[in-house]
Amino acid sequence: MSSLGLSGGVSESTAGDWLALLKPRVVVLVVFTGWAGLLAAPGHLHPVLAFTAVLCIAVGAGACGAINMWYDRDIDAVMRRTARRPIPSGRIGAGEALGFGIALAAASVLLMWLATNVVAALILAISIGFYVVIYTMWLKRRTPQNIVIGGAAGAFPPLIGWAAVTGGIDWLPVLMFAIVFMWTPPHFWALSLWTHGDYEKAGVPMLPVSAGARSTRWHIMVYTLLLVPVTVAPWALGMSSRIYGVPAALAGAWFIWDAWRVLRDQQDSAGVSLTKDAPAKKLFRYSLYHLAILFTAFIVDAFVG
Repeated sequence: MSSLGLSGGVSESTAGDWLALLKPRVVVLVVFTGWAGLLAAPGHLHPVLAFTAVLCIAVGAGACGAINMWYDRDIDAVMRRTARRPIPSGRIGAGEALGFGIALAAASVLLMWLATNVVAALILAISIGFYVVIYTMWLKRRTPQNIVIGGAAGAFPPLIGWAAVTGGIDWLPVLMFAIVFMWTPPHFWALSLWTHGDYEKAGVPMLPVSAGARSTRWHIMVYTLLLVPVTVAPWALGMSSRIYGVPAALAGAWFIWDAWRVLRDQQDSAGVSLTKDAPAKKLFRYSLYHLAILFTAFIVDAFVG
């Protein structure tokens, strides 16, 4: 499979390159939270239509990844973590990636509309537009609050899944949205603590670049303390049972402990870690488990609780 590279020459791309363009690891997370919203919703959706709805969420998320890589191809090329992505490495042409992303985005919204309802399709369209225009094109390169505001883009899937079943939204999916929204900053800031050199080189004002490592650690701690009450709110407000509430509380306590270790990490006078950001790396890994625990508990609670 050939494509036009950055230099204008023809280069070879593989199916794996096109898959990488979709950011599959991100898609897995988005699909899981969307699936949880669908399963937690009251009512019934035919299994084929339910599968189609989840597929549309996956395709829409993949479209966001492709368009994001098209727009960020200049900064991806100078960042060590992203330099081998398909576009900056020349394996897929920028124009092809953009066309691929737009086609997937349109197809996902149209199919969601046909398979479920206009509300689910509209929220899916809004989520794609938010990620591409608000986060990627506007916030990411302009403000250290990019992750805070842009975190909404990844928080839409539970609303989409719920709306696919019910044709509307309710307070529980809104709280699911809020959980992912509040979870995103400490999750991503933990990653950026040890990859800030890449962002500085690319001119992206991620918080460790614009405010420093010490301020970022405090932000992680504060946002974690704000996150945990949101995670237990469905239980506290009677929208879920202890089947969800107890794991959520325990997982939240662990998150606070890991955030505290990041804050108290050994640092030099400039706030730079003397342990190569080992606590931040641990928090980043745990944060993925944390979200998985919460949304697994939502699913179990929906069937048992």
